[in-house]
Amino acid sequence: MAVKELASADFESDVIEASKAKPVVIDFWAPWCGPCHMISPIIEELDNEYGGTISFCKINTDENPDIASRYNVMSIPTLLLIKDGEVKDTVVGVAPKATLKKKFDEHLGD
Repeated sequence: MAVKELASADFESDVIEASKAKPVVIDFWAPWCGPCHMISPIIEELDNEYGGTISFCKINTDENPDIASRYNVMSIPTLLLIKDGEVKDTVVGVAPKATLKKKFDEHLGD
């Protein structure tokens, strides 16, 4: 698996529609953001561990400010877990892998 880089044009199909089949985690980031680079390898590991039961995507907030604005993303990194087209969980800042797994696992059984 690989974390997919999204643009605004892909958002409806790759996030909103896809989240009706399985949860989608969006990593809002920017190239200049140090903490974003810290969480990126954790997201890559989780993508491999979940093996397709959760889709992981990245959105560059500099290139896609409309999506960041739509979800009121004020700080990066911000992770949103979207399921059935709705935000079910939010993580702002860098969090340990175990914390993220616990949050994500809560939404797999819903």
